[in-house]
Amino acid sequence: MANLEKLRRNYGEVLWTGKKCICGLPISFTRYILTETSLYTKVGLLNIKEDEIDLYKVMDKNMRFSLGQRIVGVGTIVISARDRDTPEKLLQSIRKPREVKRILDQAVKAQYDKYRVRGRDMVGAVLGGGADMDMDMDNDGIPDDME
Repeated sequence: MANLEKLRRNYGEVLWTGKKCICGLPISFTRYILTETSLYTKVGLLNIKEDEIDLYKVMDKNMRFSLGQRIVGVGTIVISARDRDTPEKLLQSIRKPREVKRILDQAVKAQYDKYRVRGRDMVGAVLGGGADMDMDMDNDGIPDDME
């Protein structure tokens, strides 16, 4: 209980937290923290690396289950996001992956509604650019602003 209070103090309202499982046991040094606005990944014991993805940037989610994962009751959630640092995030070997994906879906939808993000708003991200993408309308390999 004290650990959850420490997480709330550092991250705000925590919707879910879990660890990467090895052989079905949460004995790794990778921790996932899902809040109302972001998904954090903390890796390490002495030197800790922390990564964050804002939920309104999430474009797609899917799940993978290897044979070994199915045997021990874990799965991997793959998240694609419009994030330059981490365009793809793996929640590897987590327990109850379908339940976690449901919680993640609800949190992402809430952030989409809050920021009024729709599918058409993400077209530039899918194409690999956005506002700063060089346009080549005549397909000669030279951006139009340089011709």
